[in-house]
Amino acid sequence: MAPHAPASGWRTNLVLYAALAANLGIAVAKFIAAAITASSSMLTEGVHSLVDSFNQILLLYGQHRARRPADAEHPFGYGRELYFWAFVVAILIFGLGAGVSVYEGWRHMVAPEPLRDPLVNYVVLAVAAAMEGTSWAIAVRAFARSKGECGWWQAVHDSKDPAGFIVLFEDSAALAGLIVAAIGIWASHAWGDSRIDGAASIVIGLILAAVAVLLAREAKGLLIGERADPALIRQVRAMMEAEPRITFVNHVRTIHTAPDRVFVAISADFDDTLAMGDAETLIEQLEARLKAALPQLSSIYIRPEKREDAEATLPA
Repeated sequence: MAPHAPASGWRTNLVLYAALAANLGIAVAKFIAAAITASSSMLTEGVHSLVDSFNQILLLYGQHRARRPADAEHPFGYGRELYFWAFVVAILIFGLGAGVSVYEGWRHMVAPEPLRDPLVNYVVLAVAAAMEGTSWAIAVRAFARSKGECGWWQAVHDSKDPAGFIVLFEDSAALAGLIVAAIGIWASHAWGDSRIDGAASIVIGLILAAVAVLLAREAKGLLIGERADPALIRQVRAMMEAEPRITFVNHVRTIHTAPDRVFVAISADFDDTLAMGDAETLIEQLEARLKAALPQLSSIYIRPEKREDAEATLPA
């Protein structure tokens, strides 16, 4: 299977802007409903939407910073700065979203407040579900286009563009939180115990904590540096092996410097009869062919190296 390209910039931005618009509107409505009804789970949901809004702003900022061109201090560009902001988003979801939710739920259980008419909460939850559902559908369609034939979880693990799957995870958690909040509010009034509403807040916090851990794990891998798609690596190796003046391709090593940019280092054993000047010309030709076939290869380094020398330096 040929390597699939990451989602285009405008699609990723559409997902982010749709999520930002939905979360800002929902956050205001949830805070108003929480003030009117004194619902702990509704207040928690308001904080959740506010944190999600801030996260989308951070991701948009990260995309802007990542597009800066390479310079003397950062010769491979600033693409991986997006991965840093993705990791910050995961920390915020855990620290602010999950932390505030669990604290607010615990406080409401220890000192429950009198129950009030839940009608406002139900109206806000219904509107929020419609808006979050729309944002979620946009995120699902965008991610489905970019994942190719991979399964959903494998596609998340292999993705080098965190903006797409972060919004997908956030919107999924938001929809799950709305369901939990609705159940908590209904159960509190059905059984006359406002502590249930506080317990719902804690459950929402645990959902956010789980999402934050998953996002942090994926962002950490991108920050450390991940290889390119195996299909792309195989294509590079095949193109090198197709050159008759190369007797053996020792290794092809890659690392993503941005979601759509890859650095590749190739070690190959050249024909011993090839003169130095001819080898230099051949390397230039190979680099041109690789870049023409695989535009995501932003930097290519081809090193002539004897097969036995390369094998001696490979890790055990």
